[in-house]
This record gives sequence, structure tokens and C-alpha cells, in this order.
Amino acid sequence: MKKHLFINGEWVEGTTYNDLLSPYNGEKIAEVPVATRDEVDHAIMAAHGAVPMMTALPLHKRAHILERVCQLLEERKEEAAMIIATEAAKPIATAREEVIRTYQTYKFAAEEAKRIHGEIIPMGAVPNGDGRIAYTLREPIGVIGAITPFNFPMNLVAHKVGPAIAAGNTVVLKPARQTPLSALFIAKLFEEAGLPKGALNVVTGNGNTIGTRIVKDPRVQMVTFTGSPAVGKSIHHLAGLKKVTLELGSNSGVIIDRDVDISNIITRCVTGAFSYQGQVCISLQRIYVHKEVYDAFVERFVEETKKLKIGNPLDADVHLSALISTKDVERSLEWIEEAKSHGAKVVAGGYAEGNMLYPTVLVDVPSQAKVSCQEAFAPIVLINRVSSIEDAIQCVNDSQFGLQAGIYTNNIRTAMNAANELKVGGVMINDIPTYRVDHMPYGGVKESGTGREGVKYAIEEMTEMKLIVINNNY
Repeated sequence: MKKHLFINGEWVEGTTYNDLLSPYNGEKIAEVPVATRDEVDHAIMAAHGAVPMMTALPLHKRAHILERVCQLLEERKEEAAMIIATEAAKPIATAREEVIRTYQTYKFAAEEAKRIHGEIIPMGAVPNGDGRIAYTLREPIGVIGAITPFNFPMNLVAHKVGPAIAAGNTVVLKPARQTPLSALFIAKLFEEAGLPKGALNVVTGNGNTIGTRIVKDPRVQMVTFTGSPAVGKSIHHLAGLKKVTLELGSNSGVIIDRDVDISNIITRCVTGAFSYQGQVCISLQRIYVHKEVYDAFVERFVEETKKLKIGNPLDADVHLSALISTKDVERSLEWIEEAKSHGAKVVAGGYAEGNMLYPTVLVDVPSQAKVSCQEAFAPIVLINRVSSIEDAIQCVNDSQFGLQAGIYTNNIRTAMNAANELKVGGVMINDIPTYRVDHMPYGGVKESGTGREGVKYAIEEMTEMKLIVINNNY
């Protein structure tokens, strides 16, 4: 199946193509165009040319287009899930959940499109403000360069494209190299929904070629990126004074207090650690358990982990499938061995079959081991014993990242103290850090990035505030 670039409302045949292979079995899925510098420039030019049209498009028309996308996605939801499962090796049940979330994200965008507004400034609050009226507006920023990852190839596209269109911007979208089909599918829906030509452009291929052109081009006013810290730092450096939103991942932790009923949370914690093979920015990677309940927690967690089924992502009862690449499997196995060399013990998993790494549970892991201090992005979780909640908070904070964290406790003072002391962008009380719904503000501190997603908050990032002051004394 030969795919095309989507530029200025047209499906453009690529100059060269790469084969897209299944992460699960290596079979050819499609032929995907590798965009050249000229084709990227063409996409940016189209987006730039469509800015006046999108800026002038009334809010209700932007909302209508997004609502129409929701309707089309609902009609083709199983096709959408199959695309995700095939190109990303995401278990089909999880892929269906992503399609539902994608629908919700565009629905939120449609609703927020009608709520973009400023505020009245009380000028009479100061003596020299008498007789003046002031208010603010939020205006579209222009062309937005969006670079998305493989792990949520449809919903994370929605988190960038939905708010951008709602705000009246245009977009040049570069999807992850392994998962371009989801983005091209969504482009087709926007085309059918009547989005003006040039408002959305999708260019597939090499990240260095496309990403660098998008970030450096002066016609692109903002870059929104989800991916690795290394690439995020490079984008931040190249972007200059452009607006930049960066979501760069984490090694998220959860704290288990001694007063918690372990039986109520084990399944939830296992899900947080191993959903989509741990390839989630807020995957539960580190668990710190009070010493009084530690042994019971580890025993139950391992029991539950061993119930997970690994296999073909298209099988309805499969929980985990292949990692996105062989390189990621090799790196993960190396990190497990490195942790063992530092004294860690493997109590579940620790081995792979093909590209499928079995869900791995480690205990007694030192903080300097890579599986602790770096982002594993694999089905690997560590469980360590702590003497107090204060020690656990210190362990969670002992990280270069700070996206989300969680704590389970029945003590309100402990919960609120953790909420205040944890150095992260979001604290989940009595839940795992993997919890996210699509209208909440989402983003981190430290090397987890800058800016916030979540439709309303992304729209704020994707607009400029303008102040208007009227002098009635004239």
C-alpha cells in the first residue's frame, strides 16, 4: 500500500519511499514517502499561505470542522484501531482505548474553539487608569510545527492538531517514522470534514531533515514536540525566540504508604507499569513501598504480572506485544543486566522472545542504575523498600525528570505533604502517575519539558495575548 504526503490539501506522491515494517513480525505494512527538503518547504509555504484564511475562520466554523472529524472517527473507529495496532504493535484493546481518547480530544477541541476569549482589565484600580477601558484578546499564533511520537500515534497528534485548529492556526505535522499511518488517516478525516487547504500538512520521513527544517524556518511561529529529552533540547536550542512546548518523558514513581490495602491497588499498579509495553511517558517505572507492607506488595505484584498475556497485538486478549524496535529490546536487556551488576534482583521477566520483552520486575535497585535514573520506556518496573514516606518522596525527587508522580495513602496530611513536596508537574493522590485524561493540564518540570498540553491549556500556548486600551478621556 503506497502512501502519499498531504500538502496544501492534496495527496502528493513522494520522490522516494521506505518500507514500513510491523514491529511484531517484520512484515511489510506500507510504503511511506520520505519527504525531501523541497517538499517540507512546500508544506511550510502552504501552511503560511493559509494563515489569513484560518485566522478569519469564525469560531463556530472551526468547531464544526472538529465536530465533523469526531463524527467521521466514530464511524471508522475500528479501522482506526487496526491502524494503530498494526503499525505500533499496540494491543488491539489498548488501541481501541486510544481511538476513544482521540475522539474525546477532538471533541474537547471543538468545545474549546467556542470558548477562546480574553478578559476585562479594571483600569480604575489605579488613578491614571480613570476613564479608560482595557481588555485582552487571544489571537492565533500562525504556523505551528508539530512533531509527534510513536507511542500514541493518533491521540498525541490530536493533542497538537486539535488545539491548533481550534485556535485558528495552521499546522505542519511530522509524525513518528514508525507510525505515520495514523497521522495520514487523521489528515484524510480533516480533508473530508472540510478543513481549508493548507491548514493541515503531513510530511513523513527522516526526523533530522523534516524536524530541522520545521524548527528553523522563520515562517513557523511555534514548535510543539513530544519525544526524547535529547531531541527536545536540540529543538529548544534551534528554535530561538519561537514558542516551544516540549513533553519529554519521565521515570515516574508511585509511593505506597503502610496503611494501604494492597489488594485494592495491585492490578492498577501492574497496568500502570506494563500498559503498551511500558512505552508511555508516564509509565509507572519506580515503586517505593513502606517496609511494613513491602513483602506482601512484591509478592502480589509478581503474581499479577505473571498473569499477563504476551503475543500478537491483533489478538483481543493480549496485554503486551512487541517493543517498537529491536534496538529498544537490546537496550532494555542491557539495562536489566546493568542493574543486576549493581545488586538488583529480577523477580519476574528479564528476558525477550524476538521483539517481545517479558514484563520485568526488579527489586533492590540502586538509584544510579539506568532502569532507575533514566527513562526505560519498556515493560520494566522496580520496587524498592523505604522506611518512611519522607524517604520515598526524596527517592521520587531524586531524578532529572518530573512529569507525574503518585501516592497511595489513607492519611490526608501525608497526601497533602506529598502533593506539596513532590517536584513534578502533576501529583496523583491514591492513583498511579500513569493517569491522564485529555482535558487536564499535562506537562512536567526539570528535564520532563516545558509548557502544558491538555486542550484548553494547549490553546493558551498556541495563541498570543493582545491588550486593547480605549481612552475615553480624549
